[in-house]
Amino acid sequence: MRGCPALRLSEDSFVTDTHPDVSATISRIFVYPVKSCAGVELRESLLIETGLEFDRAWMVVDEHGQGVTQRELPRMALIKPQMRYSDVVLRAPGMLALHLAMDGVEAPVKVKVWGETVAAYDMGDLAAQWFSDFLGAKLRLARFDPAHKRVSSAQWTGPVEALNQFSDAFALLVTSEASLAPLNERLAAAGHPPVDMERFRPNIVLDGIPAHEEDRLDQMHIATAEGEIVLKPVKPCVRCPIPDVDPATAVVGHGVRDALQAYRGNPLMDGAPTFGMNAIVLQGVEQMLRVGQVVRADYRFED
Repeated sequence: MRGCPALRLSEDSFVTDTHPDVSATISRIFVYPVKSCAGVELRESLLIETGLEFDRAWMVVDEHGQGVTQRELPRMALIKPQMRYSDVVLRAPGMLALHLAMDGVEAPVKVKVWGETVAAYDMGDLAAQWFSDFLGAKLRLARFDPAHKRVSSAQWTGPVEALNQFSDAFALLVTSEASLAPLNERLAAAGHPPVDMERFRPNIVLDGIPAHEEDRLDQMHIATAEGEIVLKPVKPCVRCPIPDVDPATAVVGHGVRDALQAYRGNPLMDGAPTFGMNAIVLQGVEQMLRVGQVVRADYRFED
């Protein structure tokens, strides 16, 4: 009621399941403003319908409007964004910084991501020249049109209309800290150096659960002072060659995918190696995800 003092409840005030199967903690949060460029690690991020705010909001496209990634242009890993109040600043070796206004776009365009045509806005000739010069190809930069609804595959989301921007297919990617250990053990045995979580480009990293336990989670309930966030892991994330791109040097190897294939071939994905789970947003739009929040979940029913 108007005039009444606001009551602020602690995040522990919300209880969704008295005895959940799993209780974990959010240890890291990442967003990737420009698809396939370096990520930005944050302490908190606003949850919107399409995932985390500004995640994959921009995408580099070729002269035909087709989105490009580190698969074709591994030097994209060296482009590092910095998020500020009114702009995103992009830096790359040997280049002056490129500033992208948070609220600035130019002409509407159609672009393609994984064969799907999507409404977007071109970011202008300066951005196009910057990316073309650094990556050595004729490129432009596009921003996702927020009026466009890009819907994730109903094969995995069921009746939920789950939205995303320029991500490969889903709003969020969830991994766990413990999942790196068995991979790094295998890499060491094969004579390769260990890798960090950045190789896998997650949005949310969980701590406090065993390796790859994220594969088994059903709805993830996260209490906030404003209400409850509910996320749902829906599809194992198949791993392409990008985790073999060293984010510090852009040198392409082969050890990571080879190691994953040896023990993470997933029968649900025709034997392809998987690491982490793609997830969708069920509840909590316009609420904040924060490092340190507790995640409670039950295990998915499995036959």
